[in-house]
Amino acid sequence: MLSVQQWALRSADPFLGLAKHVPFTLQRWVLEAAVARLFSASVNEGAFDLLQGRWLRLEVSDLQLGWCITRNREGLRMAARAPVDVCIRGNWREFVLLASRQEDPDTLFFRRRLVIEGDTELGLAMKNLIDSLDPDQLPPRLWRSLCRVGEVLRDDLAQQATAKAS
Repeated sequence: MLSVQQWALRSADPFLGLAKHVPFTLQRWVLEAAVARLFSASVNEGAFDLLQGRWLRLEVSDLQLGWCITRNREGLRMAARAPVDVCIRGNWREFVLLASRQEDPDTLFFRRRLVIEGDTELGLAMKNLIDSLDPDQLPPRLWRSLCRVGEVLRDDLAQQATAKAS
């Protein structure tokens, strides 16, 4: 039987899918502000300098969303389209599992649940950077919420795998 949290997450796809209808200008404004706040220390320490003059594209395949990200003098910047050096692609659940540290990044990539295309050296460096970011730099409520969603996703995936094996 599904828990309320599992039911909510399984029902999230249609609602999350509406995000593709949000104008990119608004997406960029919200995401750049959030990234600037959440990763300001890491950006100031030079952690994202490997993106200087280079472009990373993050694609959330099941939601048909994607953002191109680079590092310039002002910080991390986004564009709808750019000549990308590397693309990291996956479904929203995999990105949440990665961000909440509920799934090992190498496992997600090895099992092709997240895919790196293009400059794999840059892609692996970005994967390692994301994995090395200190969750203590996130607002505690955000980190707890992200972890809770990740735990429910992990448990739901395990329950689905068990049901398939039966």
